[in-house]
Amino acid sequence: MKIRRLRKRYFEGLSASSDLAFLLIIYFIVIAGFNINMGFLIELPARDSSRLVLREDLIRFEIDEKGNILHEGEITGIPHARALIQAARRNNPDIALMLIIDGEAHWQNVVSFVELAQDMEIESFSFSMKKDEQ
Repeated sequence: MKIRRLRKRYFEGLSASSDLAFLLIIYFIVIAGFNINMGFLIELPARDSSRLVLREDLIRFEIDEKGNILHEGEITGIPHARALIQAARRNNPDIALMLIIDGEAHWQNVVSFVELAQDMEIESFSFSMKKDEQ
């Protein structure tokens, strides 16, 4: 009589664990590729502090729905805005910058202007959304 041997199947129960290992490898590769962005570090004033800003110390810019940067109603770009801010800082180092943003403006234009203010080390920077005129 011939004795039948059972064949051992080594890989039968490992398909689920190999799928899990593959997914974990992909997960760690993706996580390792993320770049951590710390964002913009803006110092906010204390709640109880009040700082008066004179009109002469304020430079006002707007970003319209098309992404154009406006200064006193005229379209200007980032380089010209930088030149205007530098000229104003020569006269008054405590200059305050105000940005009014249209709700339809592309976010990258806003970020570029905030980066400009950050690069120029503007201490007083304010921005707000443009109110709808009806």
